[in-house]
Amino acid sequence: MRLSIAFTAALLATTAAVPAHAREDTGAEAPEESGETPAPAPAAKTFTTGVAKGRDLLDTAISASVLDDHDLAQLSVSSIAGIMQNIPGIRSETSDIDGYSAITIRGLPLAAEGSKFLQLQEDGLPVLEFGDIQFAGIDQFLRADLTLAQVQAIRGGSASTFASNSPGGLINFISRTGETAGGTVQVSSGVGHDLKRIDFACGSPLGQGWRFHVGGFYRSGEGPRELGFNGFSGGQIKVNLTKEFEGGYIRFYGKYLDDRQPNYSTLPVTVGGTDADPQIGFLPGYDIRERAYLSPLTASYAEVDRNNSPTVIDMRDGLAARVAAFGLEAQFDVAGFTVTDRFRFSDISGAYNDTVPFVTAPAPFFAQFGGPGARLSYAAGPLSGQAITDARLLALSVRLHADLESLDNATNDLRATRVWDVGGGKLTTTAGVYTSMQQIRMFWNFTSTLQDLAGGGLSAPVNITTATGVPVTDAGTLAYGFAVGLPFSIYHNRYDVDCDVIAPYGSVNFQIGKLAVGASVRWDKGDVSGQVFSPGFGDGRPLFAPFDVNGNGQISVDESRVPILPLTRPAAVDYGYDYLSWSAGVNYRFAESLSAFARLSRGGRASAENVIGTETLDPLAGHPNNSDLLVSIVKQAEAGVKYRRGGLSLFLTGFWASTDERNAQITADATGQAFVQQIERTYSAKGLEFEGEWRRGPLTLVAGATWTDASIDEDLIDPAFNGLTPRHIPDFAFFLRPSAEIGTVTFGAAINGTSESFAQDTNQLVQPGYVIVSPFVQFRPAEGVTLAVNAFNLFDRLAVVSLQAPTIPASGLTNAQVMNGRTVTASLRYSF
Repeated sequence: MRLSIAFTAALLATTAAVPAHAREDTGAEAPEESGETPAPAPAAKTFTTGVAKGRDLLDTAISASVLDDHDLAQLSVSSIAGIMQNIPGIRSETSDIDGYSAITIRGLPLAAEGSKFLQLQEDGLPVLEFGDIQFAGIDQFLRADLTLAQVQAIRGGSASTFASNSPGGLINFISRTGETAGGTVQVSSGVGHDLKRIDFACGSPLGQGWRFHVGGFYRSGEGPRELGFNGFSGGQIKVNLTKEFEGGYIRFYGKYLDDRQPNYSTLPVTVGGTDADPQIGFLPGYDIRERAYLSPLTASYAEVDRNNSPTVIDMRDGLAARVAAFGLEAQFDVAGFTVTDRFRFSDISGAYNDTVPFVTAPAPFFAQFGGPGARLSYAAGPLSGQAITDARLLALSVRLHADLESLDNATNDLRATRVWDVGGGKLTTTAGVYTSMQQIRMFWNFTSTLQDLAGGGLSAPVNITTATGVPVTDAGTLAYGFAVGLPFSIYHNRYDVDCDVIAPYGSVNFQIGKLAVGASVRWDKGDVSGQVFSPGFGDGRPLFAPFDVNGNGQISVDESRVPILPLTRPAAVDYGYDYLSWSAGVNYRFAESLSAFARLSRGGRASAENVIGTETLDPLAGHPNNSDLLVSIVKQAEAGVKYRRGGLSLFLTGFWASTDERNAQITADATGQAFVQQIERTYSAKGLEFEGEWRRGPLTLVAGATWTDASIDEDLIDPAFNGLTPRHIPDFAFFLRPSAEIGTVTFGAAINGTSESFAQDTNQLVQPGYVIVSPFVQFRPAEGVTLAVNAFNLFDRLAVVSLQAPTIPASGLTNAQVMNGRTVTASLRYSF
């Protein structure tokens, strides 16, 4: 909190003391009546993110994309990661939920969830300082609704110098600010599934330079996959108030988000055929596109909390996000310099809940945990107490609960820009300083439980009893840790850490005639302090102890070993890091319709909590045992051409990127058994990004494609991986959005596809590609009224996001994350 007070005081002092003379409000705003407004021509899309000054894309030496509200309305996805699948160069693995997504750019590695090399911003400031905090993906705390005016994305380029921890790229979600009077109310409902939602947005000038905008959404329902309870519940509200004065403005804004959604993670599927041509299928009666794993019968279970006290965890909270944020933004002139300051404080908390089948096998296999003659029976539900005597499939699952107590952050970005007349050209100089404070207060808890595979909200826990009648499980709980596959109490961690960042930066850009040359530099310095509690640090810390978890006054078999935190013996955290980022580029505008550019850049990415776990932190010294873990460096080279004339725009960029990566990733062995693999590697990728837009009369076609050739250049732990292709990086991915507007009807489709990739880095099992067709139709029967139907995955294709096994296991079973099947949504919108 100490930094937030300082930021606020500095900003208020600055804005109060300096007169304002020039204004450049970079918030690109579409009209409120988005249901009535025709799509803007390509020339209307200028760019303001990750650059010193907003410019026409043809005048910038960067590869960038813009999605406006017209584009967003045609997508049949609502999640942040789903939207990003429609940006060239971005690899976004998602089941169309906000959270449990893996996002990368330009072939950089996907070692874990989140977005390590790509920063997500809201209105020009990061949502979280680090995009890959484990179990706290940055998109979990961000939502798309009618308050969203634009999504701007920059790949490579100056992203590394105009934002911290963004060496691969930067995506900015820009809110409306009420420049035009009007509003929208929209109600929507799932067709064939239970999910209802209401959105609203309203903004207007108020006179005397004031304007406002307010909007948000609320939703509730089971969702597109059968759960047996409301998986989706909550919403958000955003508001901003802007005062414009001669040449400048000041804006106050706030946001409150309280939302939860189910976690559509990896579930069992069948896999046959060959590694090169696998055939993915479903267990009998269990299509994981339509039926979830969790149910009311398996939702709650007893455990211990961050203070070693008994608690009950309710997994119906799913991916929970709570954000209360306020901020200030101001821009004005001082002695010819345009000064811009953005400040935001966000109170962020939530939870991550997941149940992952660790071992799926016939029922008799699990009786061995109770010894010879052990019996299996249902532990809850209508079959409670009924013996299981056949070979039906059961699953030993790992329940993962992460209590995200505080991810609060305070950020401030102050910069000054001036344009000078020099030698017949324009010299633009920018100097700035970025400061931030990021808290990481969270607790991880893992529990092993046994249940059946009914799915669809019907799954039930299963108990094991010895031949003599001694319970081995308690309401399905087999172990208060990892029963198989991993050390029993590993990752039973609590983090109480603060990360402070300061980053001065600057840029110069000289434009003369058709030529523009620019360069920028940034120096990031971080200080990390706090403590980590974990039995895994050893040195006399007990790994587990007997504990009456359920409070019945007795110690059962499973309660005889319960991981506990050494609350009086934390491991200290106290270290610093720094890194230098730079970027240089040249742009030449051959004609009004044609330009070309080239750029070299270097950026850094500081590691978050993954370098202060039990495997990496020196608990006595307070810093990681290998300094190479602190920062990953990304180097990029790119060159491209841009063409825009009339209703046609064509952008093509060639790129090369490389990075060093030291991380931990979840993979599996040849039997399909999951385990955590430590990696220490260098990677590289080269490829092409294409984006085009064509408009003629009532017809529009938007297209994008990415070709990537990625490689593991060197593995310092296991050289057998040298030269192999990183997992989940396809050679080719594309999207198409054809549409037509005929009178009162607009119709079209969003088509997304990807070629095959490898399931794991061993390059054995191929992960199949897919093409998803998602049509939409909009009908305007009266002024201001729009009826719409969007159908995601109309042909109900099986779209595999990730496969766990490196090769086809002998059991013919593995876990997979998949996209939703056919999901239809109808909506009614009124704009005024």
